[in-house]
Amino acid sequence: MIKGKEVTIYDLARQLNISIATVSRALNDDPVVSKKTKKRIFELAKELGYRHNTFASNLRKQSTHTIGVMVHELNSNFITSVLAGIESVTTEAGYDLIIAHSSESFTKEQSNAQNLFHKRVDGLISSLSFDTTNLEHFKPFEEKKIPVVFFDRVEENSDTIKVIIDNYRCGYMATQHLIEQGCKRIAMVTASLKRNVYAQRHKGFVDAHYDNKLPLDNKLVLIKDLSEQSALECALEILRMKPRPDGLFITNDFVAALCMQALKENGLRIPEDIAVVGFNNDAISRVVEPHLTTIDYPGWDMGVIAARNLISHLKGLADIKQTSTIIVRSELIIRDSSTRKK
Repeated sequence: MIKGKEVTIYDLARQLNISIATVSRALNDDPVVSKKTKKRIFELAKELGYRHNTFASNLRKQSTHTIGVMVHELNSNFITSVLAGIESVTTEAGYDLIIAHSSESFTKEQSNAQNLFHKRVDGLISSLSFDTTNLEHFKPFEEKKIPVVFFDRVEENSDTIKVIIDNYRCGYMATQHLIEQGCKRIAMVTASLKRNVYAQRHKGFVDAHYDNKLPLDNKLVLIKDLSEQSALECALEILRMKPRPDGLFITNDFVAALCMQALKENGLRIPEDIAVVGFNNDAISRVVEPHLTTIDYPGWDMGVIAARNLISHLKGLADIKQTSTIIVRSELIIRDSSTRKK
């Protein structure tokens, strides 16, 4: 046999001098084949390094038992927890995952969608990149009746199923809390308002100001890419502001923690000089000093809900087209970074 050549059932049948049909039945654990014959076939298969062609087998069944997952990044506690939730459901249901990430690029997201489509995934779970402008690249899935579930970053006006939190309510809660702590001049650090999650959090921020008759200064809204570098930039901008903000709502815990550290290094006391609220309830929120007040963003729950709805649809137990939006509960977790002594 040629070195490196893929071993087939024809090779096994020829070497054992038995029919191809018998080998095929044995490898599929058909009780028609005797235990003795099965043992000979399995031993030779192992010796020669035979690999079952699951992909070809699944294609014949019109199913690959594979779910595609498209995310905008991988270096995020939130995304990691979402993936863990998805995996817990798909593994139990007997599905494999193919994970792709866009690195916040619409172009890469389009390529990922095309790649997963050609890999014949049975369904897709996706969160959109910063600069995604339309859902045209998901049309092939729709045309082939391949179900798609969107989570976190979604197109709100689309008729696809979406799993989200109430970002407006969360933005409002975070801002209202700062106002209740006595903050009069609140800055917000967030990402592109083109994406639903940040646009809705910003709307909640704005409405909390209006409802409390608090002046709103648009110069205090800093639109960043929520990177490590942007955290340091935010801290420097805040330090230069006159008058300086006494409250800070940052829509990402990692950025909030780094920004807090930079502000403290420059002599600001938290929360006395500036009260801070983050977003996500990442592990860093419980490590940074003072501990960070934050919005709990239950990524694991979101992954489980997205995957369960998709799997139920694939198994014919439910129709995801009957569901438009699923809102996962999220709450404000109050810690020392925003709590001022009365």
